[in-house]
Amino acid sequence: ACLLLPSSGALASDELPKHHALSLVGAPAHGQDYQHFKWVNPNAPKGGRVRQWAMGTFDSLNPFPVKGSAAGGVRLIYDTLMSYSPDEPSTAYGLVAEWATYPDDFSSATFQLRSGARFHDGKPITPDDVIFSLDAIKKASPRFGFYYKNVVAAEDVGGNRVTFRFDVKGNRELPMIVGELPVLPKHFWSEKGANGEPRDLSKSTLEVPLGSGPYRIKEVDTGRTIVFERVADWWAKDLPVAKGQWNFDEIRIVYFRDRSPAFLAFQAGELDYWRESSAKFWATGYDFEAAKRGLVKKVKLPVATVAPMQSFAFNTRRPQFQDPRVRQAFNLAFNFERSNATLFYDEYKRVGSYFEGSELKATGLPTGRELEILTEVKGGVPPQVFTTGWKNPVYATPEDTRKNLGAASKLLAEAGFTAKGGVLTNAAGVQLTAEFLLAQPDFERIVLPYLQDLQKLGVKASVRTVDTSQYQRRLDIFDFDIVVQTFAQSLSPGNEQRDYWGSEAADKEGSRNVIGIKNSAVDKLVDKIILAKDRADLVAATKALDRVLLWNHYVVPQWHTPYDRLAMWDRYGRPETLPARDSSFLRVWWWDQAAAERLAKAR
Repeated sequence: ACLLLPSSGALASDELPKHHALSLVGAPAHGQDYQHFKWVNPNAPKGGRVRQWAMGTFDSLNPFPVKGSAAGGVRLIYDTLMSYSPDEPSTAYGLVAEWATYPDDFSSATFQLRSGARFHDGKPITPDDVIFSLDAIKKASPRFGFYYKNVVAAEDVGGNRVTFRFDVKGNRELPMIVGELPVLPKHFWSEKGANGEPRDLSKSTLEVPLGSGPYRIKEVDTGRTIVFERVADWWAKDLPVAKGQWNFDEIRIVYFRDRSPAFLAFQAGELDYWRESSAKFWATGYDFEAAKRGLVKKVKLPVATVAPMQSFAFNTRRPQFQDPRVRQAFNLAFNFERSNATLFYDEYKRVGSYFEGSELKATGLPTGRELEILTEVKGGVPPQVFTTGWKNPVYATPEDTRKNLGAASKLLAEAGFTAKGGVLTNAAGVQLTAEFLLAQPDFERIVLPYLQDLQKLGVKASVRTVDTSQYQRRLDIFDFDIVVQTFAQSLSPGNEQRDYWGSEAADKEGSRNVIGIKNSAVDKLVDKIILAKDRADLVAATKALDRVLLWNHYVVPQWHTPYDRLAMWDRYGRPETLPARDSSFLRVWWWDQAAAERLAKAR
């Protein structure tokens, strides 16, 4: 999401400023005459390979529809109109599009396509392809449908340009998010497939799709492995937006049912690269021989991003979770400090906002413009929004345990739940049951102590771990009580908020409104964000939304760390300065042939 600066003056389309990049605040870091990004090695060698892992399985090479489990990395084969910068907040530079323009009222955006842009079969990328992509992706994907809800048409306006028309004025984010559009080949998707049937972007498929990006699909072992090969004559390879990037000749993604056999494969040298998500394993899991000898390197890289709201998310479609007092009681029962000390080696900090670590986080009590916005929806938000600063419960002493569990028990009683046969039940006969649905077996060690505390309160709590395909299907159709869900945010929230929290998304299969929020006040606050007239207005509206989401207790917040924890066999090089917001391993690192030869001798 992005907040664009308005162009100056009401100019005719051809006279509007031509932007080589679209940015959140002020000018992009790189001017129009930039030769390459400062965070790349423009002379990075091409070659080598990287083997990494993914959890679960896959049965499709189409990443757009809800149905089917798409293989990881498939988006690598597609170019977008503009390419995001992992070093700047909400900033993108022209890729397929050479530049973009938009009028002062943000009622449209026009993109000039590069004359040399082409698909892997050599055919040029045309305005027809862009128009087809918008229509087909919106139809195939509920998420894209919500994201591009206000983009009602795309037109070929001549001169190899495409103009997107919007059905609302003042939505400053729309030019930016249109620039994120993957460009698909109309001629490929309009033909019949190898099976003789018409191709359909809204259906899963194992036919290798045609792309235009830095990689193409080389090899597929359905459900087990997908291999991408670098396109040596990629049309964009010498552009400043791409120079020094996408350096590996081959990227291989191997699928495993769970973490343990994957990590054994990494230890044995069958995988090259490991992004570590477990604080316990980071502290204790790297005592194998290759790591001791320095053949496997560990690096902990700071990343300056908005900390995502990782959480236990409630399904409020379930009757037992419709009362916010019940949801608040669950948060009171979660002893984060115990988990951090005994399981996480004090590596984590508790998340206390949907926009943690940024100026968008609600703090203290609302004032100024934020208070004005909240007053407009006063009848539809919890009264504490105006009177009390939100904060997580703390378990610092044994007294805190008694206090927090006592407060949780009181809230459950106020919500009408009393003990019947050892299980809390309300007057309607609804038992307070809670099944935690997981896809990662190693998360059970975190959930089980939490279940014990919930059971002390009379909650009939359990955990169920399923394979990733079943998990994703149950998530898509909202068949769960509680899941571990992460809500990632940028410094410039916008249209994606409808998919996260909007009433219209609550019943759409595959939407990101997994919680099932249907709240008119939340809808109004989301619209305030999307139609913010300037940065100050955006910040105020986002703080208001943050505060209202928190006081509705839709989730039990978990934790975050401001680092990427990476381990890899010592055969890779990296730029002196990495992007500030992402370690970007596949994008800017490279195969170091000399290091690879030393490693081979050492092994």
